[in-house]
Amino acid sequence: MSKPKPSRKSRAAVTRPAASGHTPPRRDTAPSTVSGRWLLSGLVTVLAASFLCAWGTLCILFWQGSWQLLYHPTSAIARTPANVNLSFESVGFATSASGQPELRGWWIPAASQPRFTAIYLHGETGNLGDTIGALKPLHDEGLNVFAFDYRGYGQSRFMHPSETRWREDADAALKYLSGTRNIPIASIILVGRDLGANLALEIAGAHPDLAGVVLEQPLESPTARIFNDPRAHLVPAHLLVSDRWDANAAASNLLIPSLWFFWTPVGTAARDRDNPQAYQAVPARKTIVWLTGSPSEPAQFDSALSAFLDQLQKPPKQH
Repeated sequence: MSKPKPSRKSRAAVTRPAASGHTPPRRDTAPSTVSGRWLLSGLVTVLAASFLCAWGTLCILFWQGSWQLLYHPTSAIARTPANVNLSFESVGFATSASGQPELRGWWIPAASQPRFTAIYLHGETGNLGDTIGALKPLHDEGLNVFAFDYRGYGQSRFMHPSETRWREDADAALKYLSGTRNIPIASIILVGRDLGANLALEIAGAHPDLAGVVLEQPLESPTARIFNDPRAHLVPAHLLVSDRWDANAAASNLLIPSLWFFWTPVGTAARDRDNPQAYQAVPARKTIVWLTGSPSEPAQFDSALSAFLDQLQKPPKQH
């Protein structure tokens, strides 16, 4: 006889494990451990990354703002040649692609047939309005005078000043006089004061066809104001700043006559005056004049300037 098939309920009972009063124990995995060396290396990495970010930010800030250690432009022009009864024309030149002039300046014509035309290059502080006292003596010597503001100064286009931009602006002034006003380069002299004298030295060295150059107190080491700043020691300053203003190198290229003015304290004996290295490096005809700030200084300045102009080659006829 065949055995009876178990019912569905019976089969389920067979396959279900027997009930027990205890659940099987679970195997707990051991917690993973982090080595101290890994933690230390992670901490060092985070600190190094933070330091590099902070140092990189400092480099960017120095690169963007270091120009202010040397250049101190102002925009408001307080005085014009009219304040000293000089007729002048306000001009814009060096137009951009949009047709707007990037540079603004003053054209002050000589009262009669001009001896030469002077381009005046002002210093690193202020703007054109601060040059009136320097422009009048040049005009009184029978010169046309053309003075302008670099980009970033006065009413010229705002840009951060730099040695390269100053040179571009001075070259633009030369092109304006020769190209727009048809003044021969051979009848133009450069006159610079402070850092403007350093600029005049560089431009004159690159243009041996100029008539001459007058330098008033050129700065011996202008970039020391940047590279000696405490913040400059924290960053690669010489890589971030391109300005050099190497007066000695520029002077060694000077092939036209030059007149140098320097101020020295009253009572300083001539034997105690050391001629600047840049002056000594000039291979062409040169004259140095020491001014003491005495009451006779203006007359001494005018006399030296007049004698210098008399010695220059007579310029082509100007208008």
